[in-house]
Amino acid sequence: MAKRTKSLPQQRGFVLFDVVFDDGSRASNRRVPMELLGGLDGDEPVRQLIAEQESEIAQKAGRAPREIQSLSRSPVAVSKPTSAS
Repeated sequence: MAKRTKSLPQQRGFVLFDVVFDDGSRASNRRVPMELLGGLDGDEPVRQLIAEQESEIAQKAGRAPREIQSLSRSPVAVSKPTSAS
């Protein structure tokens, strides 16, 4: 039976971002729809979406939302080659 390979997030219509907040904490692999990328605004719509996500998370957790210091795209995971047996 063939092994099912997992598709990468970019192939499903999402890009992953790493977020560093002003307090020094970090959030990895925040999912952002690809439709927000590629315009003249660059990654600014991503910053707005992640700020909205952070506000929702903070509200549910009962704390103040954290301010975003920097955003960067998460590195794309390279699948390891499998040996045929």
